[in-house]
Amino acid sequence: MHYFQYKDKELFCEDVSIAEIAEKVGTPFYLYSHGTLVRHYHAFDRAFGTAPHIVCYSVKANSNIGVLKTFINEGSGLDIVSGGELYRALQAGAPPEKVVFSGVGKSNEEIEYAIKTGILMFNVESSQELRRINAAAERLGTMARVSIRVNPDVDPKTHPYISTGLKKNKFGIEADKAIGEYVYARDNLKNLDIIGIDTHIGSQITETAPFSDALKKTKGLVNKLRGEGINIEYLDVGGGLGITYDKEEPPYPSKYGKAIIAETKDMDVTLIFEPGRVIVGNAGILVSKVLYTKTASNKNFIIVDAAMNDLARPSLYGSYHAIWPVNKDKTGEITADVVGPVCESGDFFAKDRELPLFSSGDLIAVMSVGAYGFAMSSNYNSRCRAAEVMVLRDKWEVIRRRESFEDIIRGESMPDFIEEAK
Repeated sequence: MHYFQYKDKELFCEDVSIAEIAEKVGTPFYLYSHGTLVRHYHAFDRAFGTAPHIVCYSVKANSNIGVLKTFINEGSGLDIVSGGELYRALQAGAPPEKVVFSGVGKSNEEIEYAIKTGILMFNVESSQELRRINAAAERLGTMARVSIRVNPDVDPKTHPYISTGLKKNKFGIEADKAIGEYVYARDNLKNLDIIGIDTHIGSQITETAPFSDALKKTKGLVNKLRGEGINIEYLDVGGGLGITYDKEEPPYPSKYGKAIIAETKDMDVTLIFEPGRVIVGNAGILVSKVLYTKTASNKNFIIVDAAMNDLARPSLYGSYHAIWPVNKDKTGEITADVVGPVCESGDFFAKDRELPLFSSGDLIAVMSVGAYGFAMSSNYNSRCRAAEVMVLRDKWEVIRRRESFEDIIRGESMPDFIEEAK
């Protein structure tokens, strides 16, 4: 459930008119409902009842520090995949002891930064990374807490670009090799504190069976590790629970929670979860203005001022996002493509979609963009990145200002030798 609804045919976010925000902020802009973020966080957290667990929101889904602070205030930890995300986490006030560092390509600098910060643990994705973290901890004269990410070779039945738990994916260490890595680390890498095991199979998963299958395999590994005298305190289950974009019917967090608890109830571990999309996806929309409409060879186009640089998912994944009129008092319908100004045929938000008969100046809302929306945006075509706005009941505030032309060339320079070469 989210708090975007019509009142007298006008779309509101909680108790604020979206048209009024657009008039003051301009378009395009991302808009987040604080009430939806909080509601979704607690629905997920409550799904695990009294089972020992830590929810570590996945920063990559939406990394605005206002969003991070919202979750931190509700008790959330954070899952990060870069030094930049660690910086954001700390700026937002995250307790380091509730930060988990995932990702396949951690640099020396990022590893040392995280060790000095005192994060809960690294989710280690390769043999070389395991040794590199140990070397960094040795240089710093301390211990680093680690968990090995095990690739369980389970098909999550999702888009191939966001599948992470198959042998052909780049993530984690194959299950049949993981025991050897744990034993080697215990015997030889003296600056590592081995505290956990991690399994994460993908994103936008719409059934519980793949999670259960992965946990069955992971449970066997935990038993073998304990047989080797390696105590596993934490089981990181990852994230990946899907949301409804169109006709998907993902399980509610409560059903997901029951499935996870059923597989882990006798394991004597603290569960770690890394939800992202499931708590932010439907909490955000992208508001855009219609610039032009045109018809060409029996094809209709609605050209808006947002583009693929603002929201890459339709171009990247062919993903579906519902499109709502901000003013529902429209007559007539049309089958059209909704496209942006970027100089690419792949710049679209919808194709052959049945839509209201929009006119120039009308506002549209691209729904369910709270996850992987602004976070994946760019300056392609030298377009300024959009503003971000958050609403709390009848109040709203810009939580990231719209970029200016000066912003998009900041840091660039013209080398002296260009003039010398004239």
